[in-house]
Amino acid sequence: MASLSIRNETGKYRCGGFLFRLDAVLSAAHCVAGKGKVNITVTLGAHNISKKELSQQKFHVGHWVIHPNYSRDTFENDIMLLELKPRAKKTKEVSRIRLPSHDENVEPGTLCRVAGWGETSLMGNKSSVLREVSLKVQNEELCKKSFKRSYLLQSKICAGDKDGKKSTYCGDSGGPLVCNGKAHGIVSYGHENRTFPKVFTRVSYFEPWIRGELRKFVPQDLPDSPSSD
Repeated sequence: MASLSIRNETGKYRCGGFLFRLDAVLSAAHCVAGKGKVNITVTLGAHNISKKELSQQKFHVGHWVIHPNYSRDTFENDIMLLELKPRAKKTKEVSRIRLPSHDENVEPGTLCRVAGWGETSLMGNKSSVLREVSLKVQNEELCKKSFKRSYLLQSKICAGDKDGKKSTYCGDSGGPLVCNGKAHGIVSYGHENRTFPKVFTRVSYFEPWIRGELRKFVPQDLPDSPSSD
């Protein structure tokens, strides 16, 4: 799990993200798109983000790329890739999560987990401590009906808690939807004052784009290559 601290001229805000290679983090494009000039700091290995914990690793990110076809109107292609320099160190608190392959799907009814430091109520209460909820993958038609034009079947995942008790919210954007041990989704959007349903960027759909962008990374001279462990 990664915490992104993003600063621009108007202030500072947070998003989530996740480490899938020792030099690469995925998050949501809307975390930085349209925000002007931003500075991004990535923190790995955190539990309480308001404290300086010994487990934390911090990185000032110099290179990131948002999907060239990201749309601020429909949240289409809501994905961003960040390069870490130097590489993260693998520890008990910091490890990589696997990504699904391009043709890998997650079925409706699958119970997934999502975590973040986002707000814990509609009143705006914030959490310094990492929290996690379980959300079920829903039938695509549910989100298509709820979000109309903005919901594209092939590139998004519909999920949520039907009872409306648990959900992602402001500040959780960019975090992973973990299903069957892989990061299948990225927290993207939902209705402002409703906890259900929520839309996630479908990671498998963007696997070719991710692979293409990773090839542009400058090789880092370190003994542990991304595929060595």
